Amino acid sequence: MTQTTETPAAARTPDGPVRTPRIHRAWFVAAVTFVTIIGAAAFASLPGLLIEPLHEEFHWSRGTIGFAVSVNLALYGLTAPFAAALMDRFGIRRVVAVALTVIAAGSLLTVWMTAAWQLVLYWGVLVGLGSGSMALAFAATVTNRWFTARRGLVTGILTAAGASGQLVFLPLLSWLVEHHGWEPAAVTVALAALAVVPFVWLLLRDHPADVGLAPYGGEYAPKPAPVTGAARRAVTVLFRAARTGPFWLLAGTFAICGASTNGLVKTHFVPAAHDHGMPVTAAAGLLAVIGVFDVVGTIASGWFTDRFEARRLLAVYYALRGVSLLFLPMLLAPAVHPPMLFFIVFYGLDWVATVPPTIALCREHYGEDSAIVFGWVLASHQVGAAVIAFAGGLARDVFGSYDIVWYASGALCAAAALMALVIRRKPEPKPEPLAAV
Repeated sequence: MTQTTETPAAARTPDGPVRTPRIHRAWFVAAVTFVTIIGAAAFASLPGLLIEPLHEEFHWSRGTIGFAVSVNLALYGLTAPFAAALMDRFGIRRVVAVALTVIAAGSLLTVWMTAAWQLVLYWGVLVGLGSGSMALAFAATVTNRWFTARRGLVTGILTAAGASGQLVFLPLLSWLVEHHGWEPAAVTVALAALAVVPFVWLLLRDHPADVGLAPYGGEYAPKPAPVTGAARRAVTVLFRAARTGPFWLLAGTFAICGASTNGLVKTHFVPAAHDHGMPVTAAAGLLAVIGVFDVVGTIASGWFTDRFEARRLLAVYYALRGVSLLFLPMLLAPAVHPPMLFFIVFYGLDWVATVPPTIALCREHYGEDSAIVFGWVLASHQVGAAVIAFAGGLARDVFGSYDIVWYASGALCAAAALMALVIRRKPEPKPEPLAAV
């Protein structure tokens, strides 16, 4: 028989004390969130594999294709804060289920496109809007609601889900593109997004109070009333946060994070390696290996975030990433060799290790608004990614090489390390003076 333990007196509902299973429901919610993000991660694996096939089939320039990817990345970020506010209004389940359906529709429609503007509309706008609602603000919202203890660890695990999805889908999608064309790969993305909708609708819950529980490691609190005016709240939170220095430093560092990961490596590593004679499947396999080590690095980063100062962790992560990118142009070759494998492991450990400390700093400085603030910080991440996704393709068209983009990104990461160190700590509240006896 499953044993139960009674929560503290503060964890009570009007009907009596809350009883909590030995395995808290929050862990099941986190597991469903993990699976959902994995299923939705298929869309993130595809852009880098589309550049060469679309260039060859439609004769579109790499800059044109990069522009569609940049629209996708920008909307991915700009949608996130509004999605976080919509989750407060309509609930997590509804927002995520609709987002997955939009992703599936956008990916499926690309099969029938004949013009570049349709790529921008379907993959850029529709998949961008849907994926923005499935962005890391989703993980931040689940963590904030369901966990009081172990938040850094859970954030790391849920962030790693995106890398796990990349690991699962990238080899399959690259094989499909190589042997059957890009259309079956787009259909696979659509089916993967639809497959997780039932998990979201049937198993995910919006708030611990929905099932009469306290958050893991916390005290019971009634479910708050839906917050109306989601768009107004998202903008209000932005204006309030924009009057503080930490917001701009976090937004700036995260913009560089997006530029040096999603915008550069995820979008342009495969075509850059192919330029040096490496087969597409081999280059995609290396990206999948990055996903393996990203899981390890991100979970470890969450563990570190629970124990060490977040801003110092960010400085170390950005500095190490910048050094690795400066060496990459010298490592690209027709075959995979040990120095390239070392880069893949080293870079993979750092891929999104920046997320747990960034969310922790948002939580430290902005409290209950932290998920929406992180949504805006994530928007800067994706704007940075969008700029580099377009600039990388443009640089390849103009210079015939990606080298200048690798070097520029390495220098930007060094700047991000310095910016992270400038983020001030939030002052501790002063104790109230004792009343006179």
